[in-house]
Amino acid sequence: MTGLRPALASYLDLRRSLGFKLDRDAKLLDQFITCLEERGTSAVTVTDALAWATLPAGGSPGWLRMRMTVVRGFAAYLATIDPSAEVPPASLLPGGTHRAVPYLYSAADIAALLAQAEKLKTPLRRATIKTLIGLMAVTGMRGGEVVALDDEDFDAGRGLLLVRHSKLGKHRLLPLHPTTVTAVQDYRHLRDQRFPRPVSEALLVSSAGTRLLYYNVGITFARLARRAGLAGRSGGSRPRPHDLRHSFAVATLLDWCRDGGNIASRMPLLSAYLGHADPAGTYWYLHAAPELLAEAARRLGASPGERR
Repeated sequence: MTGLRPALASYLDLRRSLGFKLDRDAKLLDQFITCLEERGTSAVTVTDALAWATLPAGGSPGWLRMRMTVVRGFAAYLATIDPSAEVPPASLLPGGTHRAVPYLYSAADIAALLAQAEKLKTPLRRATIKTLIGLMAVTGMRGGEVVALDDEDFDAGRGLLLVRHSKLGKHRLLPLHPTTVTAVQDYRHLRDQRFPRPVSEALLVSSAGTRLLYYNVGITFARLARRAGLAGRSGGSRPRPHDLRHSFAVATLLDWCRDGGNIASRMPLLSAYLGHADPAGTYWYLHAAPELLAEAARRLGASPGERR
């Protein structure tokens, strides 16, 4: 029988060597093993996995299934070195993974969010949240990527932003519009006035000078959205920080539709900018956008000579 904690360390090391970060998985699996230890067991069984995965009572099906998926991955690894380990069936919990319906932000929505951010308590806090929202809106970066940016990742001279903490450990360079470069430079100036001796290497910092926590960013964002009057829409769509990324992708494609370019040939460019492994990952961001459907209908309805 293999010790669970040494096995967990080996499992995490193996998957991280393949490019996975697994911060959430590591935390959940540590909790799972603690639960087994409290029960006085050192073996992974389907019964114990199910009992832990379905906590807390009343949790959403998606959350419970995600917990089971995390345990199942570890159990599958454990079974290769410990024949007594039981691997929970993939179909043990009902339902499947699904993506949240995106909230597509208009320019007015983003302006409203920034206006509410301007009402935050301190000048640095206001500037930090406005810069974060602005960067997500104009680059389509993931929220975690923005929070993970170090000061050295911003090259004002060349107008570039280096994204080093992306999915699967991939890096990418993002060219920035001159107005974005100026906005980030202005933020850095204010930040450095507040903290002449940096507390953190982060580009965007908290009121204490430390790196932002994305969980706290999400709470602040939700508060700003409510104050801005950005209510949820039909189909379960509600404003989230990540939907700024979706909105960037849709706005980019709409621009391409309107300038008459070859959209299919440009998709790999958008995929690279967003940090997707291939265009297939990018096409999902273009799902359920009424503006794109309307544009497609317009182009299909045009005569051959009018189509661009």
